[in-house]
Amino acid sequence: MFEFDKNKHYPKETESRVVVRFQDCDPLQHLNNAKYFDYFFNAREDQVPKLYGVEMIDFIRKYKAAWVVYNHTISYIRPARVGEWVRIMSRVIWHDHQTVLIEYYMTDDNKEELKTLLWTTMRYVDMAQGKSTEHAGAVKEFLLAVSEKIDIENTSIKGRIKEIKAKL
Repeated sequence: MFEFDKNKHYPKETESRVVVRFQDCDPLQHLNNAKYFDYFFNAREDQVPKLYGVEMIDFIRKYKAAWVVYNHTISYIRPARVGEWVRIMSRVIWHDHQTVLIEYYMTDDNKEELKTLLWTTMRYVDMAQGKSTEHAGAVKEFLLAVSEKIDIENTSIKGRIKEIKAKL
């Protein structure tokens, strides 16, 4: 279970390096649009335990609540191609008492070309009642430790694409 350590540095961003598989591509040898979601979610699921020492299932078991996706916003910028090595980054860019916004993006292996940007918004839901509930305990500490805290009221996905491209 996550235990906040005020003396520890918590990286704000996860990163994975993966190869685009033939089976995940369309006839044009581009990563199938739906498969981007699998690549993003699998990368984050692999990296969160390594970086933060917590499995999401531990939060679910202890707090009897889970995050439920209610919105995706995705921009496909450049295709990822069969056999290509890519980098996948993810980070919590905003949260409040019951919602999180996770940003995922994919680049080429050298981190020079942005391929895709995904925002996934999730609500924290009590599993017994099926209703929104507030982040509490270690969940709240975890989010405070790892969030970027981007001003999403004044940021659009198009704006984030420009920001990320400028940093590459």
